[in-house]
Amino acid sequence: MTVIHPTAIVDPKAALDGSVEIGAYSIIGPHVTIGAGTRVGPHVVIDGHTTIGRDNTFFQFSSIGAAPQDKKYGGEPTRLEIGDRNTVREFCTFNLGTAQDAGVTRLGNDNLILAYVHLAHDCQVGSNTIFSNNATLAGHVHIGDWAILSGFAAVHQFCRIGAHAFVGMNTSLTQDVPPFVLLAGNPATARGINAEGLKRRGFTREQIGDIRTAYKLIYKSNLTLDEAKAALAAEEADAPDSAVHLRLMREFLGSATRGIVR
Repeated sequence: MTVIHPTAIVDPKAALDGSVEIGAYSIIGPHVTIGAGTRVGPHVVIDGHTTIGRDNTFFQFSSIGAAPQDKKYGGEPTRLEIGDRNTVREFCTFNLGTAQDAGVTRLGNDNLILAYVHLAHDCQVGSNTIFSNNATLAGHVHIGDWAILSGFAAVHQFCRIGAHAFVGMNTSLTQDVPPFVLLAGNPATARGINAEGLKRRGFTREQIGDIRTAYKLIYKSNLTLDEAKAALAAEEADAPDSAVHLRLMREFLGSATRGIVR
């Protein structure tokens, strides 16, 4: 049966699976849906049109599903969607989407979100990411799978960070980060590829070498982005075991809206 602390306030319209746990003094709003096995610690507020999947853990003092911090927001029934098996530590703030974008903020599966992280309106975060303490996303930011944001990293609105990228501590981002790239500093500077992360995730030595070659084409060859895309397409044809990863980098370059950190 659902375990709800007697001091918690759960709106009777909320849809909670029978195995959900709600801690002391937490508040659950009427439009909230929470899946099986999810544990909500004490002093957590979950509001808005928020859907939460299975086996998530929310530590104390987080605000989940509050209205966007956007002056254009007029009370529209926008949403927050959270997947499965996420860990959300203390004092995190996740906001609803806005009508000016897709109307939904999303967090995928198996993410580790440490204390004081802010996911602003309309952010789209993939799966298996790590956000260290105080990492902050402005509105409309997209984060790919397996990306890592170190402590106090700050991302400007509408930026995109590709899969497997690594953002160093105290980094301020105002442009897009291609997949696999490691960067740090303020202003942000590309420092190579996230080779250690790729090793841990089972990438072969050959694949890491091909990704490093692609990085050099983008950052070390004095090519324009269009020339780099053409060179990456040629590399795909010559490296079938790495083609899917090189294509990911090439397609990212083709869709960058704010330019890339370069």
